[in-house]
Amino acid sequence: MTSQAAGGPDERQEFTAETAGAALREACAAAGVDASGAELLRLGSNAVYRLPSAPVVVRIARDVDAAEDMERAVAVARWLESEDFPATQVLPRIEQPLTAAGRVVTFWESAQEREEYATVTELADLLKRLHWLHEPESLHLPYFDPVGKLWSSLRALRGVTPEDTAFLEQRVVRLAKEYERLDFVLPFGMIHGDANVGNVLRHRDGQAILIDLDGFTLAPREWDLILTAIYYDRFGWHTRTEYESFVHHYGFDVMNWPGYSVLADVRELMMVLWMGQQVADSGKSAAEFGRRVETLRTDGSRNEWAPF
Repeated sequence: MTSQAAGGPDERQEFTAETAGAALREACAAAGVDASGAELLRLGSNAVYRLPSAPVVVRIARDVDAAEDMERAVAVARWLESEDFPATQVLPRIEQPLTAAGRVVTFWESAQEREEYATVTELADLLKRLHWLHEPESLHLPYFDPVGKLWSSLRALRGVTPEDTAFLEQRVVRLAKEYERLDFVLPFGMIHGDANVGNVLRHRDGQAILIDLDGFTLAPREWDLILTAIYYDRFGWHTRTEYESFVHHYGFDVMNWPGYSVLADVRELMMVLWMGQQVADSGKSAAEFGRRVETLRTDGSRNEWAPF
């Protein structure tokens, strides 16, 4: 059950470094953790802070309705720990998630004092191992509904022109039909949901660990391979050598599957719609959103897309 700290702003309040910082301070006070000198590592779907007073990372969800997802993430983390699977671990002494300043907050053990990413090869090894696990029913993992996610993300656009919204809606309609016709070949089961090298950190003991566990769902396993493929194939963020190593270690090349281009288009559209939800709050996000939409319109190169 979600713990509740005192207070809470209007849910429409923008998600900025300032509002996230207010939630951080309130949550840390409620949890008895020293927030002084907190370092903001990233501000995206979550605001992620590292606390210098202890090896602790605090995650504050952008979505004010994220309590259920965060409860599941905490449960997943504790189960993975019981399975001796290399993943981020929740801080054991705090009842969580909790709500502070209207935001859902969780506390995690810091992998190390500085953020160091692992390799795509290690990501492949972790995914292969993860996909062999049999999750307990007690986790209550939901079924992944990508078409539903596209529609909900479209409805959540803020500050986007009617022309861009109409264009993206047409793309959702087309891809929804194409997705329903896909014939997946990998087993259906538990996935990470946002499997990419940005969610694999190097632990202080040298081991690669999975982080960001709130996207765990049940789905075709191709979903956990698609980001690494398009990061190489469309965005140029991985080299050919890196991608080939990923394929070799996992044992399947999703780019050779006939449904690859449709799945890639769906996942790519999710990235565009996610950016569109931040247009009203950030000039940087607005510029990146405009660049991405124009790329879709013209089928141009994705090499200029910036990672967020």
